[in-house]
Amino acid sequence: MNRLRSATVWAIRYGLPGAAIRFGAGRGDLIARLTADQSVRADPFQAYDELRARGPLPSNRFVSATASHRVASEALRGNGFLANPGGGANATLDRILAAAVDPRAIGPVDHPSLLTIHPPEHTRLRRLVAHAFTPRAIAAFSERIREVAEDLLDRIPDGEPFDLVQRYAAPLPVMVIAEILGVPTAMREQFLAWGNEAAMTLDPDLGWRAFWRADTALRGLNGWLSEHLDRLRRHPGEDLLSELVHHDEDGDRLSDTELRATALLLLGAGFETTVNLLGNAVRLLLDHPGQLAALRADPTGWPGAVEEVLRYESPVQITLRVAAKDTELAGVPVPEGRAVVLMLGGANRDPDVFEDPHTFDITRANAREHLAFSAGIHYCLGARLARLEAEVALQALFERFGELRSAGTPSRRRTRVLRGYDRLPLRAETGRLGATPV
Repeated sequence: MNRLRSATVWAIRYGLPGAAIRFGAGRGDLIARLTADQSVRADPFQAYDELRARGPLPSNRFVSATASHRVASEALRGNGFLANPGGGANATLDRILAAAVDPRAIGPVDHPSLLTIHPPEHTRLRRLVAHAFTPRAIAAFSERIREVAEDLLDRIPDGEPFDLVQRYAAPLPVMVIAEILGVPTAMREQFLAWGNEAAMTLDPDLGWRAFWRADTALRGLNGWLSEHLDRLRRHPGEDLLSELVHHDEDGDRLSDTELRATALLLLGAGFETTVNLLGNAVRLLLDHPGQLAALRADPTGWPGAVEEVLRYESPVQITLRVAAKDTELAGVPVPEGRAVVLMLGGANRDPDVFEDPHTFDITRANAREHLAFSAGIHYCLGARLARLEAEVALQALFERFGELRSAGTPSRRRTRVLRGYDRLPLRAETGRLGATPV
């Protein structure tokens, strides 16, 4: 029964759309190529420019798309569009999909994830969760993030090759998220493995085998989280998940399913955004040594540098909106149920908003106008935490090592939605550059 339900979910969410995407890409359709063509995945920015040159909202038979900052922002903030990254534009298929999703295997795009629900349900759930993500609450993590970073850096061998992703960029955010969720130390390696597999469900063209691995991981995660929530109800800790379990607003509390969905979203968003952000940042700074030298000389520039990395190499490149009714976007008619692909990575290099957009510039005055964390009611709840982790982790890395240089060929992740590295080999040495204070 589980396999039949999983096969139904895969067919509707990935199989049918994936076949359409590959067919379109084979016929040269630009929107499809932006999703399926491996050469475009490696460097999509010229294709984004081409898409933008075709108008505010080019369309093919199945979807519309935009790489315009103005149009993407309008869709993200507008009430006429629903956040529905896992569903289709067909109401019948959507109903079948909703019935097929196993509540024991929900993921980051399944109900009741904050990514996909809408007011008034979204308003209620975000209100119950948001108190844990205030500026003061996030700032309190700064010292602990620094401790985690220093501990990981202590384990990196001086002068020997190492993989930045495996040794630093991936374990740092997962350790922070694990502490936030109260995950025991002994479980963190398994938690990371589950999270890596589950993150693949964000990709629109996911093969059956990859989906089955992700589904298996989600079942493991959901099962463990259900048991974990029971433990926290009996023996609460000082972690955020314990607080959410016991948080009560006039008798309104989060259900077990809502708690699992929130924890999974925190894991996916908190881990995936940050690991890609860190890898992209390090590679960009090594490729622009003058800008790295400026940050070494003046550490007050780190917040701006992080914003420019988010703009220039957005960790999340694509999101989706579906028209809730017959409407218009950028003056173009959009029928009810029409899917609109928002190329966030292209919008963040829109020359109408960012001067000389293909130039990486950590002093860019308006870098924070990027859409890397979305916009509107679905603006990323963990954006402050991701920024803080990146600022602390990057500064600690470049403080520790006077020289950091390539030690092999990096490899990009194959997923289209997320942009980052799965391997970034480097060699670090502490004694070079005079240990310039940062």
